[in-house]
Amino acid sequence: MPRERLPMRKIRDVLRLHAGKLSRRRIAVSLDLGRTAVGDTIKRASRAGLSWPLPMGLSDEDLERRLFPPAVSNSRDRRPAPDWPVLHLELKRSGVTLALLWEEYRAVHPEGYGYSRFCDLYRAWKGKLNPTMRQAHVAGEKLFVDYAGTTAEVIDPLTGEIRQAQVFVAALGASSMSYAEATWTQSLPDWIGAHTRAFAYFGGVPAQVVPDNLKSGVVRACLYDPEINRTYADMAAHYGTAIVPARPRKPRDKAKVEVAVQVVERWILARLRNRRFFSLAELNQAIAELLEDLNSRVTRHLGASRRQLFEQIDRPALKPLPAVAFEYAEWKQRRAGLDYHVEVAKHYYSVPHALAKQKLWARITDRSVEVFHKGKRVALHMRASGNRRHTTTPEHMPSSHRRHAGWTHERITNQAGATGPNTAALVGVILKSRPHPEQGFRSCIGILRLAKTHGAPRLEAACERALEIGATSYSSLNSILKNNLDRRKPRQATDGPAIDHPNIRGSRYFH
Repeated sequence: MPRERLPMRKIRDVLRLHAGKLSRRRIAVSLDLGRTAVGDTIKRASRAGLSWPLPMGLSDEDLERRLFPPAVSNSRDRRPAPDWPVLHLELKRSGVTLALLWEEYRAVHPEGYGYSRFCDLYRAWKGKLNPTMRQAHVAGEKLFVDYAGTTAEVIDPLTGEIRQAQVFVAALGASSMSYAEATWTQSLPDWIGAHTRAFAYFGGVPAQVVPDNLKSGVVRACLYDPEINRTYADMAAHYGTAIVPARPRKPRDKAKVEVAVQVVERWILARLRNRRFFSLAELNQAIAELLEDLNSRVTRHLGASRRQLFEQIDRPALKPLPAVAFEYAEWKQRRAGLDYHVEVAKHYYSVPHALAKQKLWARITDRSVEVFHKGKRVALHMRASGNRRHTTTPEHMPSSHRRHAGWTHERITNQAGATGPNTAALVGVILKSRPHPEQGFRSCIGILRLAKTHGAPRLEAACERALEIGATSYSSLNSILKNNLDRRKPRQATDGPAIDHPNIRGSRYFH
């Protein structure tokens, strides 16, 4: 079975990170891809004459056609393979490079591999080994981030309640320049916000961000195939950086931030332990003052302050900040209904009617809802409250109210009529009560399907009761059936003798 192609969004990210001089292994970890897929994407782009940035206006369809032309048959590769174990040992010698070894290989096998293919094959062979990796921190390359294990207390000035604030810590690899701030939680919004403020504090963006598999940022921690939260990945794309999580159970990957956390706990939080704070802003102000002292302090093992090293090493290598800060947005996958609306936080937003029943991605901010299909934005709406209502763009509606997937206004009405007059009446009320009949399709179809669970007679009785009490929704009808209210007879007034009791006031009491 052929391997499924990568989404065009992932392919664009691969080319962007490759242009930023990120290794294929790092790209694979950052984008939750296999190294083979990353290498194949880069090769295809090279053969197609494409490089980042891609030409303006190049759509996903055009990009796919250029990267995946019709396959042609190739004869079996019979070029002699180098002796990789011997070459690997030779590389440990001083001054020996892959270029030198390739020249010696081609001298013996003129028909052998070219230099690029030679290097790719060696890296693929080397990837099967399990060498111990030493951390070599390059200027501006890595920012290590994590939350401290120690929390800080904030007192509510009105109630006196003590609330524990989390402490976010970030440290640059080369200079150890550190940043710290308190947030209420370790949730995704606080996690993203702390990153954006850290970038602003450093005045630039590193090539990589290395988190410690926090659930907010890394959906699934895995040694070989971690899954990055899409909002976190979106933030990385906005700042032009890559998310490369530390490997689980690999302390060497996160030693830098663990030391930074320890330093923050000892030099900042310990000094604040006897102070009382009545707001998060007040706590962060105190942290910021001590943070400046920490970064300006000259240490014996560094021979200079963190800030001095930062100015000399890291700052010149950092990427510039984008013109605007990242706007927090959540990504949720949704399926458009038969009424070509998607549900977001208990509100329904329209998409082009041709996308009915399709899986879509919704990008949700405080002010807007964007809907994407195959990487292309297909709808944009202002954010509305979760009132179970519909926001419909007229251009999204089919001409002459065409219906899709076999469900039409006539089919729903006919099926309701076949169930009984009360069901037909309730369906008619729902369809007429909506600005557009399609907006009532979900409720009507759900009501008709209740007959499969409870039977047509009970559904008919439940519809009769729903019409009597004005409960014209699927949830109300489902509640009537679940609580057997359709089987209860309504109370009838009796003409029996009035009850005579001293605790009963009687009608004369009110006159």
